[in-house]
Amino acid sequence: MISRANANYQRISVRKARVIVNLVRGRDAAEALQLLDFVPKAASPVVKKLLASAIANAKVKRPDVDVDSLYVSHASADKASTAAMRRWRPRAMGRATRIEKGVSHIRIELDAR
Repeated sequence: MISRANANYQRISVRKARVIVNLVRGRDAAEALQLLDFVPKAASPVVKKLLASAIANAKVKRPDVDVDSLYVSHASADKASTAAMRRWRPRAMGRATRIEKGVSHIRIELDAR
């Protein structure tokens, strides 16, 4: 592992984020950045920004690292706490149903080939 970047409490559901994270995992970093420009999904700007941050972290941590040799070795999207993002919807006969808005923790690790 050369560098790591975390995006905690991102306001996107885990299900949507995992689609993009699975698409990026195992690819070269430059290829993944270019791919994320053209993917019309809601999570792609978040993951693209996170991947760019991981590349910048790699440059700072090891100035001699070859950026073209970096690839996404680990990528995951996990469910975050939704304590602050709970809403209530009125239902029949005076009841209410809780709506939990999706919040994710997204993590990307880069390594050299």
